[in-house]
Amino acid sequence: MQAMRTVVATALILLLVVFLGPMLFLGGPPEDPEEDPLPTATLPIDRTAITPGSDASRLVRVRMEDGTAATLTLADYLWRVVAAEMPASFEREALRAQAVTARTYTLYQMGIGTNPNHPEADMCTDIACCQAYLDPDQAAANWGDGASAYAAKITDAVSSTDGQAIFYEGALIDAVFFSSAAGRTLDAVEVWGGSVPYLTGVESPEGEEVPNYHTTVAVSLEDFRETFLAQYPQADLSGAPSGWFQSLRPTSSGGVNTVEVGGVVVKGSELRSLFGLRSAHFTVTAGAEGVTFSVTGYGHGVGMSQYGANAMARAGASWQEILEHYYTGVTIAPLEAG
Repeated sequence: MQAMRTVVATALILLLVVFLGPMLFLGGPPEDPEEDPLPTATLPIDRTAITPGSDASRLVRVRMEDGTAATLTLADYLWRVVAAEMPASFEREALRAQAVTARTYTLYQMGIGTNPNHPEADMCTDIACCQAYLDPDQAAANWGDGASAYAAKITDAVSSTDGQAIFYEGALIDAVFFSSAAGRTLDAVEVWGGSVPYLTGVESPEGEEVPNYHTTVAVSLEDFRETFLAQYPQADLSGAPSGWFQSLRPTSSGGVNTVEVGGVVVKGSELRSLFGLRSAHFTVTAGAEGVTFSVTGYGHGVGMSQYGANAMARAGASWQEILEHYYTGVTIAPLEAG
């Protein structure tokens, strides 16, 4: 009987060693699986998480100033455009509005087909063709001591509006913009001859805070004749200069829509181009001393005014409110929803 008890006791000890021993060495029984922490991991340092439809998931082929073409993500391209197109000292909401207009403009241009000026690329760095462009190194050099803070503002403008664009009736708009207006933007039809429902004239609040808001261009009589007659040889500039300009028809903002020069009707925008005026919002005087243009504002005057956007932001407007003001009847939505 004693022997039987010894065998049973030994067996129990062995069972305890087999089943409980691992727990003793591993620090006790495992926790309830439902309470286990979720697994965590980090991406390799050369990988970036991309949200479907984000700027990082889209590529833009850009023709550089030296004629080469580079492929950038839309996010990187927009950083360079915003840094070039709008002063980094502007209000954050104005910079965000600029990022969304630049994104919309870029994708609109990419959607309408190959540009004959740069068939090998979607966009270029020539402001007369596409949008301005500033490399980060050059931007930092321009910004000096403020480079770090300004770079962060540009990064925020692009990233905080990631994937957001402007639509009219479900389609991307041609989100044109310019520097500063003379109190009011213009209808597209006044500048380019075609009516666009979302590009109608609206009030714009910028003013004397704009650098070079008022400028003067003086042209000698000889230079005016030579330049104008090269473009309009049928004009008669033989009389007194005071009679060269007649029948001025104003734009909705008070600028020059058309004016008769030497008997030839020309658009104010054409005179702007011929004589390097900052805008077509000007008055003109002519006399024995020459022709003088007194100009207000800068740019073609259609779409979003950049200085107007900054004035609105300073007054408390959001970037969405700025865009909905300057582009009539639009909606702002993620690109996937467009």
